[in-house]
Amino acid sequence: MPDRPYGVLLMTYGSPSSLDDVARYMAAVRGGRQPEPELVEEFRRRYAVIGGSPLVAITRDQAAALERRLGDAAMVRAAMRFSSPTIAEQLADLAAAGVDQVVAIVLSPQFSPLLMGGYARALDAARTELGGNAPAVSVAGAWHREPAFLDALADRLRDAIASLGADEREVAPVLLTAHSLPRRVAEQEPDYLEQLETTASDIAERAELPRDRWTFCWQSAGHEPGEWMKPDFADLMPRLAAAGHRSVVVAPIQFLADHLEILYDVDVGAREQAEAAGLHFTRVVSLNVHPRFIEALAAVVNRTRTLEQSEAPARAGA
Repeated sequence: MPDRPYGVLLMTYGSPSSLDDVARYMAAVRGGRQPEPELVEEFRRRYAVIGGSPLVAITRDQAAALERRLGDAAMVRAAMRFSSPTIAEQLADLAAAGVDQVVAIVLSPQFSPLLMGGYARALDAARTELGGNAPAVSVAGAWHREPAFLDALADRLRDAIASLGADEREVAPVLLTAHSLPRRVAEQEPDYLEQLETTASDIAERAELPRDRWTFCWQSAGHEPGEWMKPDFADLMPRLAAAGHRSVVVAPIQFLADHLEILYDVDVGAREQAEAAGLHFTRVVSLNVHPRFIEALAAVVNRTRTLEQSEAPARAGA
């Protein structure tokens, strides 16, 4: 065991701590802009329907599982961008424990400097606040082709298909979804879009789905003005029914834990849309603490640490 442990931050958005916290949380996500009262009430309703978001608790469980996987040399913390425990709080906690090197992972396998830049800024602000006590931080980039991640999601997808009736297992269409983006943003991020499409293709290949059986599409379009990416899964449900299908399977390829966009947007919204079109609805179980997913996170940590260590001598000699 090394003299000093290294740290890992698993970073994600966070969630409101209660229904009374929804307005504050939404304003934080929107960069301080206060949401309209009607929008706050709608999201309070959605959080009430799902009984509150379990995202923070699940991310803590993921951190604990990853810490066990990495062994005694690692200290892993769940760190939220817009709620507690915050990135600043958790980085300070690691620094107080004597950590001087940290790997930070955004809990999205696909990486966009534009979309994920807020995490880097939060880390920079936290390090500035800590001053000389701040650990060095390496942010992992994209890991959408990590084999254990793909295996874990393909495993969940196969299980969902196997749960269908015998007459549907070979024919039910599969919708592989990602969080929608404003088109103006998407056009600035072609590499990110390619990562999402590659993930969908890789998952389908591992699950042995014929190309004509799956579709990459979007979900959870926001409430900002302007055009959002298409097709949305809401648009596809009636088309599938009109084509003669009787079932649909939805498999988010970007979300790694249960939260509002899964438990409401998919389990409530997409289910209602499917059933209104006459389709039997099935959603893959979220990865959460799937052992192969935790293995994938461990591989990302180890690769990022190895890269950092290999680059250190070059920087020192520059």
